[in-house]
Amino acid sequence: MGSITAKELAHMLHLSESAVSLALNNRPGVSRETRKRVLEAAQKHNFDFSRKAMVRDQKKGTICFAVYRKSGAVVGDTPFFSELTDGISIRCRRDGYECVISYLYEDEDLEDQIYAMRTAKFAGVIVLATEMEEQTLSMFDSVEVPLVFLDAYFERPEYNFILINNTQGAYHATKHLIRKCRTQPGYLHSSYRISNFDARADGFYKAIREAGMSTSQSPVLRLPPSQEGAYADMKELLRTEKPAKCYFADNDLIAIGAIQALKEEGYRIPEDVSVVGFDDISSAQYVSPPLTTVEVPKAYLGEAAVGRVVQMIEGHNLLPLKVEVFTRLIRRKSVFND
Repeated sequence: MGSITAKELAHMLHLSESAVSLALNNRPGVSRETRKRVLEAAQKHNFDFSRKAMVRDQKKGTICFAVYRKSGAVVGDTPFFSELTDGISIRCRRDGYECVISYLYEDEDLEDQIYAMRTAKFAGVIVLATEMEEQTLSMFDSVEVPLVFLDAYFERPEYNFILINNTQGAYHATKHLIRKCRTQPGYLHSSYRISNFDARADGFYKAIREAGMSTSQSPVLRLPPSQEGAYADMKELLRTEKPAKCYFADNDLIAIGAIQALKEEGYRIPEDVSVVGFDDISSAQYVSPPLTTVEVPKAYLGEAAVGRVVQMIEGHNLLPLKVEVFTRLIRRKSVFND
């Protein structure tokens, strides 16, 4: 009987390939139960551990993609996260590095988790810091390998940051709403605070002020940053108040959920209410009407993070950098006169 591959193991156990890789290579990022289950199945089905070790040794090293999770309200099983992860995995393979995914949970003993990551002998670490707060950053001071924080920025000049220009994207989206709708936009603001949404708020209000409008006159509706949560809360809000003529939303999930609620309450999109989202997730082009949104080059963002950490691993350009990737507005049909 032939030996089973890691890919076949993942399919058989209904696990991701990255989870199986972590378990087989005794890396942090999977539970003890999952690791035991993978190893038992590998032995039962004649997995070739020597071949696995040989392939691993041919790599230049391993880069850890550490996903920091505070509540899971923003970082989770989303199209944004999936495309970002693809970009990281593809660039790692291209540059000759193995990629493993690990999870850091704020509600558990974070110091122990970071210690396990630090002692795993990774060549470099990329931390998805979307849900991270600035005070948590100092906990990574003990990580001695090249370290890049992705999708967030804090005023710590000794660290490397890769993110999108959130302020620029929100500014141009809001300017577009004002130009097309000729009225003051409302704001579908996330009820869950992260630094990216704060930067998008800066861009929104910059466009409002530049148009000669008072920022206090823009109605702000605070909605959860998920499609289901935004839909439910928007339905509730529409029972007591009339919507604005147009809205900028902190992300596409909020925009899509709000549009669904508006349509069910009899409002036409975009004739009665126009909406612009942010992120350009894959489903944005398939909703009715297709969503005008800010495109974030998610795969490229992941590739850029790998490129930066590889530069540092190989001893090039060691000065800390903040790299901002520009966005662009994708015009579809959710804005009047588009």
